[in-house]
Amino acid sequence: MAQNMEIICVGNELLIGKTLNTNAQWLSKRATAIGIAVKRVIVVADEVEEIACAVREALQRKPQFVITTGGLGPTFDDKTLEGIAKALNCKLEVNAKALRMVKEKYEAYARERRTEKVELTQPRIKMATIPEKTEPVSNPVGTAPAVRADLNWTILIALPGVPSEMEAIFEETIAPLLKQASGDSAFHEKSIYANNIMESTLAPLIDKVMHDNLGVYIKSHPRGEENEPHMEIHFSSTTKDAETAEEKLQKAIVQLSSLIEKSSGKVVSGKKTDT
Repeated sequence: MAQNMEIICVGNELLIGKTLNTNAQWLSKRATAIGIAVKRVIVVADEVEEIACAVREALQRKPQFVITTGGLGPTFDDKTLEGIAKALNCKLEVNAKALRMVKEKYEAYARERRTEKVELTQPRIKMATIPEKTEPVSNPVGTAPAVRADLNWTILIALPGVPSEMEAIFEETIAPLLKQASGDSAFHEKSIYANNIMESTLAPLIDKVMHDNLGVYIKSHPRGEENEPHMEIHFSSTTKDAETAEEKLQKAIVQLSSLIEKSSGKVVSGKKTDT
């Protein structure tokens, strides 16, 4: 069974459309490439109850991983850890290890800027205040630590919302964890492009090819207009053996290409994308 993940993005700026949710896209792509199936991505407001509700609902589905992004900073609207604590029915506490991480970061900033001794103000202490029985995770780029909770069947990790920080923590700490969980599995994908065939005509052809090629997922993406159809057709498979994946994808591509041509369509190009 493939390991799976849910992503919870926190931030009013995402809900009002001020900020594009690039974190969700980046995390989904990286996790998928590693062999982890992303089952759900949701966005919630900077409200404790909304965050807590989203975390509780995710945990009820028992995914292997839940990752949250956003809401770990020093300002009043950074409420993710408070929401997680409420979902886990535990208290927030100043974590000594997390406080040391925060202090060392500000001391490094002070040395760089040749400023006075660092003061641990309440907003700075806030970034080291995490749910009890959770562990801080080093942030190699920014100040606020990430937070990890090992629950019964789920690992919950709270990441900062700043993309550079989120990505750095993921690559340093989370990616190895996901790779260990997925074993040797990896995501493989290819695309072909076709003209002169409408999606409604293409749909039953895709159904047949998927039926004949178990383990290959095929998805059509219209790129043209209805009267001048141009389709990207995306093939993917998650498997432990790259050679087997290549064979499976190529077999499905050949079969679908033949069916498209018989339906008066035309395969115009093929493109191998990232694996």
